[in-house]
Parts: sequence; C-alpha cells; structure tokens
Amino acid sequence: MVEAYDGGPVAALRRIGFLLERGREETYKVKAYRNAAAAILPLGDDEVRARVEAGTIQEIPGVGASTAKVIAAASRGELPERLQVLEDEHGGPLTEGGQAVWEALRGDLHSHSDWSDGGSPIEEMAFTAMELGHEYQVLTDHSPRLTVANGLSVERLRKQLGVVDAVNEHLAQRDGGFTLLKGIEVDILDDGSLDQTDEMLDRLDVRVASVHSKLKMDRADMTKRMVMAVRNPRVNVLGHCTGRMVMGARGTRAQSQFDARRVFTEAAKHDTAIEINSRPERRDPPTDLLELARDLGCLFSIDSDAHAPGQLDFLWYGAERAEAAGIDPDRIVNTWPQDRLLAWANPG
Repeated sequence: MVEAYDGGPVAALRRIGFLLERGREETYKVKAYRNAAAAILPLGDDEVRARVEAGTIQEIPGVGASTAKVIAAASRGELPERLQVLEDEHGGPLTEGGQAVWEALRGDLHSHSDWSDGGSPIEEMAFTAMELGHEYQVLTDHSPRLTVANGLSVERLRKQLGVVDAVNEHLAQRDGGFTLLKGIEVDILDDGSLDQTDEMLDRLDVRVASVHSKLKMDRADMTKRMVMAVRNPRVNVLGHCTGRMVMGARGTRAQSQFDARRVFTEAAKHDTAIEINSRPERRDPPTDLLELARDLGCLFSIDSDAHAPGQLDFLWYGAERAEAAGIDPDRIVNTWPQDRLLAWANPG
C-alpha cells in the first residue's frame, strides 16, 4: 500500500536534499534535488501535474530521471520512495544524548550561505532554520582576506545586509516568530586584529571571530593573537578555537597550540563565548579544553557552522557534547531569547 503524502513535489525535493545533507552524503546528490526543486517552483502545482500526466516533466531543464520519479509520486499525493528511504536512514535523532540541551536551543550563531563558501542561497538557509523551529539564525559569511572562501568585502557585506532585511520582511509576512540576524565569521589576523572595518562590525548583530591562517603559529604568538581577539569588545564568539580536523574529506589536522587557560580566562572576563563547533569533522574544542573553559566560567555557543541547509541540524552533536560536559544550559548563549542575546552581543 502506497503511503499518502500531502507536501507537494517542491517540499519533497527540498526534504530529500535536507536529509542527504544531514546524513553527510555527497554534494552532487544534493544538488540534483535542490536544482529540480528550483526548476519546478515557478511552474505551480497545476502545470507540474499536467506535465507529469503528459510524460513531459523531464523536458524541464534541471529535472532528471530520479527527481522526476519524486515529482510524479508527490504530485499524485503519494510518498516518494526515495524520500521514505532517506527518512528511515537519516530522519531520526543524530545522537543518543543531548536531548535536553538541544531542546533548550533557540537558534544558531554560525552559518554560511552561497555569498561565501556555503552551497545555498540566504533565503534557503533561513527557511530551513525556521522549519527546524529556530527563533533566530545568524548569517556569518566569511571576511575578505579568506579569499579561498569568497570572503565578503565591505561593499559585498553592505549589500548582504540589505538582502537580510528583505528576507526578514518576507518572512514576517509568513511567520513573525523567526528572525535572520546579521553576522560575520571574521578572521583573526596574525596580530589579533579583525579582518573587517569597525564601522561594518558595528552594523552587525553577532560577530564570530576565528583563526583560519597560520594555524601552526608559535604557541606564545598564537596566545597573544587569540587573547587580543577575545578582549575585543566587538567579538562575541571565539569560533572553532583550535582549528583541528579529526575526520572528513579534507583529511585530519592537528590542533593549534596556545595557552588555553589564559585565553579562556580572558574570554570569561570579557563575556566572549567559546564556540562548541558542532561539525563532526571538527569537534572543537577538544573535550579537555571544553571542560577547562567550563571550569573557568566561560559562556558557550553551540553552533552548526552549517554550509548547507541540512547541516543546520548538526546542533545535535554540539548539544550532546555540552550535556556530557555538564554545562548549564543558561551558560549557552543561544538558549537565550533573542532580546537577551542581542543585549549581550551589543551592550552599548
């Protein structure tokens, strides 16, 4: 017996893309379904249904044999087989623990769009965050010196802020309970200064500062670099502090060396949160440093560092680690209501 489905073809294709990303499948598989969703979105349900019945749905550029099967089933009100398989494989909880912390999270302070090195448009990231139940999502594309990630110049960042305003205006017409916040993942330069102008940083809601270059810098110099950053009143979150990679297509990378006690002590003193980066290939900070930051009184931010919509659910991994470390949810800044979060990030 075929199971009923009332989501429609576009929703089915988007859900398949989400589940593939959530399950860390190959990017080319994801693109096929997202491209097909974009291709049929302007047509409307009646035309899609008519093309399915006429057998011409694959004449639409971007729709292939696999995606056509999904569209056909969904247009008939049937659950597509591909969607059912992926729900079984990747639709359940990503972790065994962390449920209570995950439920306390209201949003995510670190995510990327196709304006820098993410794979999806801003609005797709925002729609997915809203569908996941987030109250807010911070868009944090890269700063200019990270050219490999298409970092945003002052001019491009200024344009992006206008796009965020437009997305929020559109979302407010659909649902007033979600806000896309303006942010950046700004590079911490060699001397500890930030890779963006003060004027642009002051226009943002939340700022994540991360080291992306010279990760093997001398321990003493790296410590000075990071201390200067966490002392900066414009820095809210210290991103993936060791820069390590423990798995993944890019291989492994040893963690940077720095005086963690000194850096975390300064972070606690200046109310700069330590990011619990939820990407499985990072698991940053390592457990010993996570516990040290806990003991030194630091605030935390559990972030997905998502580069695609399905990766927004990586928060599960960070929540599991925070729970295992016994971190009080009230010390995790993205469990806070938006008003409290913004007051902390911009104390004035």
